[in-house]
Amino acid sequence: MNEVLWAAQAGYPPLATLQWLPLAAAVLLMIMREDDLALVLGRLFAVAELVVAIDLYARIDVTRNVLQFAERLDVFAYHAAADGVSVLFILLTALLGVLLSFYGMARQQLTPVQLLSVLLLIESSQMVMLTTMNLLWFAAASAVQLALVAYLLWRWASAREENLALSRFLQYQLFGWCLFVAGAVVLVWSHADVLGGHWSFDLFELLQTPQIGKYQSVAFYLLFYGLAIRTPLFPLHGWLPNSAGYGLIAVGPVLLLGVKVGIYGMARFLLPLTAEAVMIWQSYVVAFAMVGVFFAAIMAFRQANLRRLMAFAVVSHTSLIVIGLFTLHPAGLQGALLLAVNFGLAITLMLLMVGYVYRRTGTTSLDRLGGLFDRVPFIAVAFLIGGLSLLGMPGTPGFDAVHLVLEAAIETFGALPTIATALGNVAAAGFLLWAFQRAFLAPRPRDLPAARIARTARMEYFVGGATLLVLLAAGFYPEPWLQLTDTATQALAAYFQHG
Repeated sequence: MNEVLWAAQAGYPPLATLQWLPLAAAVLLMIMREDDLALVLGRLFAVAELVVAIDLYARIDVTRNVLQFAERLDVFAYHAAADGVSVLFILLTALLGVLLSFYGMARQQLTPVQLLSVLLLIESSQMVMLTTMNLLWFAAASAVQLALVAYLLWRWASAREENLALSRFLQYQLFGWCLFVAGAVVLVWSHADVLGGHWSFDLFELLQTPQIGKYQSVAFYLLFYGLAIRTPLFPLHGWLPNSAGYGLIAVGPVLLLGVKVGIYGMARFLLPLTAEAVMIWQSYVVAFAMVGVFFAAIMAFRQANLRRLMAFAVVSHTSLIVIGLFTLHPAGLQGALLLAVNFGLAITLMLLMVGYVYRRTGTTSLDRLGGLFDRVPFIAVAFLIGGLSLLGMPGTPGFDAVHLVLEAAIETFGALPTIATALGNVAAAGFLLWAFQRAFLAPRPRDLPAARIARTARMEYFVGGATLLVLLAAGFYPEPWLQLTDTATQALAAYFQHG
């Protein structure tokens, strides 16, 4: 893995801009408080962040096996750079920032301007994680992001169940964060042993130092489990059903699940830094992921709440992403990363539509929903398309991604495990279509009169339509996204093909 100092070529530091722009916007909104102009300015800043991300995409040379636009500041051990994988996740983060700024559901505990300020702070921390080449910076930004999401869950909590969701979230995420930090320390300790006491958390310096064998598996386990809790991967998903079932209807889950930071962390740090241990434990990770596909599908069918059902859908599809990642095959790695981004778009679309349903009905219990298609057909169709994208239907980006993952899985693990995984995806199709039928097509309950269900509003058309447009455009024209990740995934796979 190499880097090239291209920040000056852009005429401005694009990676620093991506990190600081939403932070500056959040501070400005806090100063303005509830000024009528504050909400408009916050949304403009979110759009500006997306413009910078698009500019980064337009400037990056995806044919070169180098991390580009490198920025360094040795005083603070600041080191940022980007490749095609980084840009893919950066674009998704910036897009979700814009969508959430317009979605903007808030309660009395938190005003729309306050909510937007926190969203911008979370976006800033996310950009740090997606651009940093330093394990310590990644961990610090992760801690800030998780603290901000916990703050939102706390401000939303108004019942015992919501407090329980916050408690479970903190317990799991704090434990996962500590595991990741411990894994980073083990890697740096190994590095210091080789270099006679020189400590560095920088990715490039760590890669240049052969890892001592006795540290490899320990570091792998700590980093993997720390990231798997964030992802989340079976059986480390216990925080998700409660967090999804209570608290923020859509904002919180989108922030936690829309951008798969755990998957990105595995690709950026775990795989290259612990390559020998990854090859040793590859089959065990894949076995747990395959079990997770079926376990989550079975649990989803048992749910009576639409939000909890979607939480188990997340676990099921995350397992498929991890299987692709641990094929250690160029096609599987590329498919897994594309599937993570497809997942982010699809689950965001579905969660936002569920949020709109909740605004109208005051519930996400499947027993109390039904007949919504007649009143809000756009919301129903958007939810369905999001579900079909999760399943990898043709015309969505999930189709090419799932094809790449299964192709690599057949070559790596053989036909039988791959067929079993594909059958798990079929089970996922069953419970998502069942949820759609129950919520939108089943007879409407008597206590939910049609007059109470408001028609789709213009802002809802905008948010849902923009997400649909991006999702379908990426599905029908996937070549740019495949080109964006091709060179980077080939380089990542080389760690396992040649050593």
